[in-house]
Amino acid sequence: MTRLFVLGGARSGKSRYAQQRAEALAGRHVFIATAEAWDEEMAERIARHRADRDARWETVDAPRDLAAALDAASGTGAVVLVDCLTLWASNLLLADADMEAATAGLAEAIARFEGELILVANETGLGIVPDNALARRFRDAAGRINQAVAVIAGEVMLVVAGLPMRVK
Repeated sequence: MTRLFVLGGARSGKSRYAQQRAEALAGRHVFIATAEAWDEEMAERIARHRADRDARWETVDAPRDLAAALDAASGTGAVVLVDCLTLWASNLLLADADMEAATAGLAEAIARFEGELILVANETGLGIVPDNALARRFRDAAGRINQAVAVIAGEVMLVVAGLPMRVK
């Protein structure tokens, strides 16, 4: 069973790399999308991402209840790609959710998942310290989520400038 965690900066090629890895696996392909279209630009991004996936992909929208979506997609022959945990963290923060409980629930769902699982997230901790409380909460939450997922993942890749580098 694959447990691949793909990290990278914005526009690093991490989503493309993760999708290529998923498409190399046989099975029922499920894309769990965490993005929400809050504005026209984001709606266009979502449409472009959907267009990049061929007919083999089923798309499930899970902007907040990611653990339940993973449980529903779990099973023999499942190839599931989650893109991305960073947007999921944003959605939860804006909903004033319990981030610690959500992270623990995600980790539990990953641990019990049956099938091939690839998760994507931004590595947000390489930049400057944000100048406002919400941005610092976001950076901290994303870092905690990434650490929790990296512990469970059998393989962790960091994508920089389109180049994947093995971390674990």
